[in-house]
Amino acid sequence: MVNLLRHPGCQVWRRLALALGALILLSVHAAHAEPIRGAGSTFAAPIIHLWSRDYEAMRTDGGDFTSPDWRVDYEPVGSLAGIMRLDQLETDFAATDAPLPSDELKKRGYTQFPIVMGGIVVVANLDGVGAEALRLSGPVLADIYLGKVTTWSDPAIKVLNPDLALPDAAIAVFHREDGSGSTLTFTGFLAKASPEWAEKVGADTLVKWPLGKGEKGTGGLASLAAATKNSISYLEYGQVVRLGLPYATLESQAGTFVQPSPESFQAGLEGLAWDPATGSPATGTATVSDKAYPMAVVTYAVVPRDRGKGRVNRVLDLFRLAFSRGGDEASALGYIPVPPALAGKIEAYWTTNLGSVSN
Repeated sequence: MVNLLRHPGCQVWRRLALALGALILLSVHAAHAEPIRGAGSTFAAPIIHLWSRDYEAMRTDGGDFTSPDWRVDYEPVGSLAGIMRLDQLETDFAATDAPLPSDELKKRGYTQFPIVMGGIVVVANLDGVGAEALRLSGPVLADIYLGKVTTWSDPAIKVLNPDLALPDAAIAVFHREDGSGSTLTFTGFLAKASPEWAEKVGADTLVKWPLGKGEKGTGGLASLAAATKNSISYLEYGQVVRLGLPYATLESQAGTFVQPSPESFQAGLEGLAWDPATGSPATGTATVSDKAYPMAVVTYAVVPRDRGKGRVNRVLDLFRLAFSRGGDEASALGYIPVPPALAGKIEAYWTTNLGSVSN
């Protein structure tokens, strides 16, 4: 009698059955696997996308097999919309340039920590006027956005720029249309410089603009600014540099004109002190110094604790990699990485309060 178990054809079928079984197991795993889902800041989107790519590459470790568990699905919808997305159970984290107050974090069961820093610059698309050549002050900027200064040849601008040939042209005023941490930083600067702005408009992620055209997202606003001569807008420094857009030098709180750069942003962030007990910055970014740029920004990750330990740990694992290996990439894009001492403080907080373990 022929032993069917030893028949060559049977051996082929056994191999096929084993292969099919492996595929079924992988399919079952993939069906249950989900990417890390985040949303929010368009300011920080370029570096978060790079870190996401690095995270998947590290977890794949040079192999051919990858898993949705190792991917990051980040949507740059703006800081305000990112926080709102946390109400959806599938969202694992939000990135915001407008940190939540400690009482709201406690009420909603969120934890919050800094992930990257940078600056907002004023873009003035004027023929013949290069980067850093134009000087602007907070009061003049407020008057432009209030509609009181309407042309580039206005005496209020000319007195700050006696050596520049400014066009006798109307100023096209642009701003973010969606809820944005960049808008909070910009309007906060205007509110400190102009009592009229503080009273009529105020500072927030979403304001009622007196005039101008709105655009969604940093990318949308950058495209509009690049395509429109004689326009003014506010954008993330790194993206402005990469696009080659002309940006202004701003008057600091100390009364000096400061060029935007990672060094001047860092000087403007010297007073930052993240408080692990509350998750909020103990102090803001209003450092008074003749070297401090007045619109420095810190982006925070906001993570719900109720998504389960496994999901929370995946988010922390992503940002642990960003702290340890993503600093050079952040610098190359015009950001300021979280300093090692602060990163260590944040990771110690994760271990003590969130049960985080290094993978």
